[in-house]
Amino acid sequence: MVRNDTKLPGPPSAMSTITLAIPPERIALFKAIIESYDNLATLRTEDPRQHHLKLYFAPESADEIEALLDSLQADFAIQRFT
Repeated sequence: MVRNDTKLPGPPSAMSTITLAIPPERIALFKAIIESYDNLATLRTEDPRQHHLKLYFAPESADEIEALLDSLQADFAIQRFT
């Protein structure tokens, strides 16, 4: 057996986040779309009363996240707070 000593990159030192809000009736679909991109981001509820959500992602995925949010803006009326 050949040993492979290649080092895999570790987890990022910190996650990037974006806080946003969308209409409550659109949250389930929005979450499904975001999480359909394998390992791109995770969506959590930040404030259920205000329908504020927090998107967690690796800093190196920021450009892809920005492009995805821009493409979903019209369909989800995304309000960004950070």
